[in-house]
Amino acid sequence: MSHDVTPPTDSPFRTEPTARDRAPQFVLPLVVRIEKAAPPARTDALETAARAVLVMLADERSVGDGEWAEAVRDWQDARIRKVVRRARGAEWRRAEALPGITVTGKAAEVRVFPPVPLDGWPKELARLQVSGTDLDDPEPPAEADPAAPVLWLSPDLDMSAGKAMAQAGHGAQLAWWELSDEERAAWRDAGFPLAVRTAAPGRWTELTASGLPLVRDAGFTEIAPGSCTVVADHPALR
Repeated sequence: MSHDVTPPTDSPFRTEPTARDRAPQFVLPLVVRIEKAAPPARTDALETAARAVLVMLADERSVGDGEWAEAVRDWQDARIRKVVRRARGAEWRRAEALPGITVTGKAAEVRVFPPVPLDGWPKELARLQVSGTDLDDPEPPAEADPAAPVLWLSPDLDMSAGKAMAQAGHGAQLAWWELSDEERAAWRDAGFPLAVRTAAPGRWTELTASGLPLVRDAGFTEIAPGSCTVVADHPALR
C-alpha cells in the first residue's frame, strides 16, 4: 500500500520546495514532563508522544467546526512540523494551564497543544528548552505485540529523544491518514495502542520496501534531509 497521502510531488515530508512551503507554516507543540528526580523511560516517552498526536487528531475540537479545527487544517496543509520541548516543576504547571491535552503512558506525561504559527508560540511554551531530552531505557523494551501497531525507528540514525518523539508522531499521523473511518474509530476506541521499537538492520530494509507509511524527514534538525526515520506498521495497512 502506498504511503502517499497527498500526491507524490507534494508529500508533507518532501525535501524539495512545494506548495506546502508557500503555505503559512505551523508547528504542533508537544511538551514532555522531565523531572530531575524521575525522568521517564525513553520508549515510554516516544510511545506517549505518538499517542498524543493521535489524540489531538481524533479530538472533536480538531475536526469539523471544532475550536482547534482551523489551526489543525492550516498545519496539515503545510509541512507537518512537530517540536518537542521539555518542562518540569512550575514550567510544567504553566504548560498545563494552556489549552491542550495531557496524555500519560506508563510513567511519561506529554502535553500536546493545538498547532501554532512557527513564530507564534505562546510565551509559556517558547521559553521551554528543546535540548536536554536525552532519555534512556533502564532495561530493554519487551518485544512488540505483532497484533498491535508498531512504529519502527531506523537503526541507522542517532536521534535525541525529543527528535525521536517527533518522528514517532509523524509515523502515527501517516498511519492515521491511511486508515478508513472505521479503522480510525476502532484504534481510537481501543485507546490508541502502539509500540515504538528500533528495527533490526535487515528488518528495516524489508520495512522500507514494504509500502507501509514511511517518514522521510525534511531535515530541519539533527539529521540529513530525506532521511528515512520511521515506518508505521499498522495491522490494517499490511
